[in-house]
Amino acid sequence: MQIPFRAYINRQTLITLKTIYTIIHTSIASIFFPTKMSTPTPTPPPFDPSRPSSPISYPIKTLEELESRSYFDSFHYPFNKSWGCTQGVRSNAAEKSLPMRPRLLVCHDMAGGYGDDKWVQGGDNPDAYAIWHWYLMDVFVYFSHSLVTLPPPCWVNAAHLHGVKVLGTFITEWDEGKAITRKLLETKESAHMYAERLTELAVSLGFDGWLINMEVEVDIEQIPNLKEFVSHLTYAMHSSKDGSLVIWYDSVTVFGKLEWQDHLNDSNKPFFDACDGIFVNYTWKANYPKLSADVAGSRQFDVYMGIDVFGRGTFGGGQWTTNVALDVIKKDNVSAAIFAPGWVLETNQPPDFQTAQNRWWGLVENSWGVSQKYPKSLPFYSNFDQGHGYHIFMDGRKISTKPWNNISCQSFQPLLDCLEDQRPNAIQVSIDFNEASYIGGGNITLKGSLDGDTYFTTRIFQGELLFGNLPVLFTFSVKSDVSSMVGLSLKFSSQALEKTSILLASRGDSVLNTKQFSSKFNRVIMPHQVKRLDATPGWVIQESRLAMEGYTLTGIHIICYRSKHISVNHEIVTQSPSIYNAVLGHIDIRTSATNSDFPPDASWLVEGQFIKWTSGSEASKTVSVKIIWKLKDGTASWFPSYNIYVEKQGIVRNSNALLEERLEYLGLARVEAFYISDLMVPSGISRLNFIIQVCSLDGTLQKLDCSPSFQLNVEG
Repeated sequence: MQIPFRAYINRQTLITLKTIYTIIHTSIASIFFPTKMSTPTPTPPPFDPSRPSSPISYPIKTLEELESRSYFDSFHYPFNKSWGCTQGVRSNAAEKSLPMRPRLLVCHDMAGGYGDDKWVQGGDNPDAYAIWHWYLMDVFVYFSHSLVTLPPPCWVNAAHLHGVKVLGTFITEWDEGKAITRKLLETKESAHMYAERLTELAVSLGFDGWLINMEVEVDIEQIPNLKEFVSHLTYAMHSSKDGSLVIWYDSVTVFGKLEWQDHLNDSNKPFFDACDGIFVNYTWKANYPKLSADVAGSRQFDVYMGIDVFGRGTFGGGQWTTNVALDVIKKDNVSAAIFAPGWVLETNQPPDFQTAQNRWWGLVENSWGVSQKYPKSLPFYSNFDQGHGYHIFMDGRKISTKPWNNISCQSFQPLLDCLEDQRPNAIQVSIDFNEASYIGGGNITLKGSLDGDTYFTTRIFQGELLFGNLPVLFTFSVKSDVSSMVGLSLKFSSQALEKTSILLASRGDSVLNTKQFSSKFNRVIMPHQVKRLDATPGWVIQESRLAMEGYTLTGIHIICYRSKHISVNHEIVTQSPSIYNAVLGHIDIRTSATNSDFPPDASWLVEGQFIKWTSGSEASKTVSVKIIWKLKDGTASWFPSYNIYVEKQGIVRNSNALLEERLEYLGLARVEAFYISDLMVPSGISRLNFIIQVCSLDGTLQKLDCSPSFQLNVEG
């Protein structure tokens, strides 16, 4: 039985039917069971992309929109650029071609797309869908059923950080799609023009190419123009963006028939030959990966065998047996394409999304292995933030208690083992969103018990970092009880493949640490500097220095151990076994040559645009404003992000009737613009000071009083 890509629309159709049922049910109830008259809710005006509003991501739905380039006139366009696409910054993903090995492509299809992720500056849903197992994949496709699906920049930012390429989707389907396809392929010139429009969008927004899904019958006389469209799009992308990709979906054949082949053969190979790969439909049989590899020849890794996680007709059944298909695909030495991993959230897999997601991706890893390794270069920084949570911290200080989501806030994701240790009192490793963070909303929480001289280790990164002739500084933050120690175990390999292990031990007695671990590691290094933050009790910042010229750092593990001897009233006492409890807040790796200096605030030009005041109750007001900034000398800014605050200044009535300055965190920007929508300004506030805190690649934050700002006097 052939099940097309467009069959996935059934889920959205069900949602629509439920909505219609609710409307009818409510209408009937209001007729037979009338209630008191109420004022009807006004219908919101239709979306006008030219008008200022909270920045969103949205698709292009017609060829007319695509041809006219109207998207570039949208108020939202500048906010939808991914980081680096205008600064001349080359992402990890753009610097390389795909590796010559079986690859993993992951195709997003979460409830039709453009959900919580459409809010470019973030939303308020702490349980919003996200992916954080980037280290398992090579290519990520953002999918919806609109004609031109433009990936929200949050996905591009997170994927590129981890070295994963990102594709948008161009799809035609149903009767409307037939009409669109006929117009698209009217002439060779029209096919070229639309291909160039798609290329311009990808390059301008900073993603890496397209998945092409022509899920309609095509007039046989237009097949040459369809080949031309695919070929020219591939040529245009390769000419405009290094490392770009165009992938064909196994749908229409060279005979114009909508017949899913489920493997690479003569009916779809001409499209495969014209681009960078084929996403094979997912109802294939056990011998089809081998057949496809034989047809592909030297391009066997460009064949991506589809797997539907929902399991509709897919080989192996998908869902919790997705690994069955992966095992067959890898055995036959071709690539895999996983469709709709959002199944875990959409079907509410028990016991909760975080646990189920980790377990499901754990099956993928056990079958497929790790695709991305990091750190690869310096500086390297991670605060383990997944891009959602219930609070935000900066340097140990809580600056927001509001629930939030923004995948653009993701830092390098740790490779935590996904299967929980079921032994009683075993240390459990998790990202605990309710636990305090050092910076952002993430952490690695370690809880359990340790007895005697035993210790616990868990991986967090698998790297390929070659050390040069400069010493390397390792800095990490820890919050723990008095006897729970956290160190870092570093694995190295020399050019002669000699293995070396080094322990960056925790604070404490160097003699005791060396005695406890000297037989387990080649070297034990004590931190040369330990900072305790008075303003944020509990956090300890540890810094160690290491020289390993010519060696490659291949792995970083957390080491949990207990100090049996601690100081109490200046006397050394022995600890008895007890609960282990610690939090790792961040890790920062850099050379001594790393420059964390920031341009002074006077170096920036900051402007406010589209300022709009609205009067509220009790003499309060709301204001909306777009703030933009750039360096005055015209050089491109290489800073990856900016924290945006507002300082409300003026006389505020309270019990003391004093002059107050109120600082409020507004959000994070990945481009040099931020839109504030309907900010509440209480009575008595006379001026707003918007602060743009610059963030460096190594996680360093510019001091607020040295950061660029924009001052706005309150109207009236």
